[in-house]
Amino acid sequence: MANDLNVVALVGRLTRESELRYSSGGMAICRFSIAVNRRKRTADNRWEDEANFFDCTLFGKSAESLNQYLEKGRQVSIIGELRQSRWEQDGQNRSKVEVVVNSLQLLSSPGGPSEGRGGQQRNYGDQQSQRGQGQYQEKGGRQEAPEAFDMAGPEQFDDDQIPF
Repeated sequence: MANDLNVVALVGRLTRESELRYSSGGMAICRFSIAVNRRKRTADNRWEDEANFFDCTLFGKSAESLNQYLEKGRQVSIIGELRQSRWEQDGQNRSKVEVVVNSLQLLSSPGGPSEGRGGQQRNYGDQQSQRGQGQYQEKGGRQEAPEAFDMAGPEQFDDDQIPF
């Protein structure tokens, strides 16, 4: 059907270091996983966080360029689409849903909130990944991408304070 839509946008932290591999045709494939916390109200009117985990895949030059920055604990924003893989293993049908990343932004340093308030944001998609590659800062022998502006999310507002 021509009116179908498959778009996902997530902000979360990497749960492990990214893996960079190459297909038999030479295409770069970067795999990583992110945790996205959702704040929910419990029955006794307290707030608690619930973590959801998503496997992500990035392809091409973007995968090669960004792999070095995708460290455990770093906060990222991604836009992509969901893809389902199906296969048979030991006589049982299996499937897996993952996010194929079209665009990725680095939002913070590994393990901590963004310290670069008001700093530059860098958006990385297939076309954007080749621009500005030489503008990263060297930090402790490892290149660091610029930090992004950190904004409060909707979970930090009380429902009673929303005017609608």
